[in-house]
Amino acid sequence: MTMTMHPSDLEGSTPVPLAPRKAAETGLEEGFLLGLMMKIVVRLGCERPSEISRAMRLRVRVVEELLEIARLRGLVEHRGQPNANFHAEMRFMPTDRGRNWAAEAFALSEWVGPTPVTLDAFLAQARAQSVRDEVLTRARLDEVFSGLVIEDTVMRKIGPAANSGASILLYGPAGNGKSSIAEALCQSYQGVVFLPHAIEVDNQVITLFDPSVHVPLDQETAEDGALRRRDGQDMRFVACRRPAVIAGGELNLDMLDLTFSATSRVYEAPTQLKAAGGIFVVDDFGRQRHKPQDFVNRLIIPLEKKVDYLTLDTGRKFQTPFDLLMVFSTNTPPNDLLDDAGLRRLRHKILIGSPDREAFIRIFVSTASQCDLRLNEEVLAYVLVDLYGQHPEFGFQAFHPKFLIEQAQAICAYEGIEPVLTSEIMRRAWDQLLASSRVS
Repeated sequence: MTMTMHPSDLEGSTPVPLAPRKAAETGLEEGFLLGLMMKIVVRLGCERPSEISRAMRLRVRVVEELLEIARLRGLVEHRGQPNANFHAEMRFMPTDRGRNWAAEAFALSEWVGPTPVTLDAFLAQARAQSVRDEVLTRARLDEVFSGLVIEDTVMRKIGPAANSGASILLYGPAGNGKSSIAEALCQSYQGVVFLPHAIEVDNQVITLFDPSVHVPLDQETAEDGALRRRDGQDMRFVACRRPAVIAGGELNLDMLDLTFSATSRVYEAPTQLKAAGGIFVVDDFGRQRHKPQDFVNRLIIPLEKKVDYLTLDTGRKFQTPFDLLMVFSTNTPPNDLLDDAGLRRLRHKILIGSPDREAFIRIFVSTASQCDLRLNEEVLAYVLVDLYGQHPEFGFQAFHPKFLIEQAQAICAYEGIEPVLTSEIMRRAWDQLLASSRVS
């Protein structure tokens, strides 16, 4: 059983899961808890209740309750602390029977981490911190997107699409900011979510918290990097920024299902579950090993019902939340990507086209400024008239200014001069742009 409260020290009103006060309040079977505790005692060498508490992420009083049950079952025996004072903790050592119990628990799972939460507790917390509860205002998006040059007509589509909680398809020619827009959306959320280290389903452990994906709030704010406990917080959950998961051509269908390790006998949560309460971006959609239609077919129910179904190796199927903003980014025309039924599942389709002359100039000037380079009118006119004018079929692309300026910096470094933008250097940079393009 997981209880919640609304503390004032967290941004927004994300309910904080409260720590169980008794072993029964964890919702886990007594045998599962004893097995995990004995594995921690045997493998990690934890002897004192406080040490076991830190490893299990449970209150000391809950650990003491479990130790007393283990003592009555002959799994541990307590020993006094040599030369200890009145306040010293009792030490608990595993008996032969306790070591056998731990061995049997290891045969089921090698997990010796924090105590998992039940599936019901995870579902309840996910509902309480839905990404749809956080509104992205125009002011917030303007702030996050301030470094990008985006047409106002596009921004008027992005905001409502993001707040809808439905799926978004960003499409258009390569190099015009689709990935940058998706990454900016990832930075737009300010809310806090609580994600469990692991989830228990049918006595099986599924790891969810992933330090390569999730940004713990405490690690951002604690000066010494130490784990900080909020009053009453269930430390089996980690306070994190809303997750932002970006996958590209490496994404495959297997990553959308549970991954089972035959060695550790522990499951790993799929990519979309790690993104719960946040945003999941599929970049370069259409370049994956599987067909785009296969991905959409796999996600039809999650996209429409906001729930997903995963299956253990035992055949047990269970429901998980699909509470996230799903963003697809592609260079492929939508009609070439999916059939009509698949396109209907992607609710918001936003064309990110090539910039016009005015937008291109703003991008060029902004990029030069960010690189601490001066772009005078003479050099800009040379680029627009002499270079682009000679290749009208080339067209303006949003990535061109950055490419040209980076080439100019490389040329200056080679020549041993301070970075500067001149017509001659721009011409040499332009030659590299032509060479890297399919247009010649």
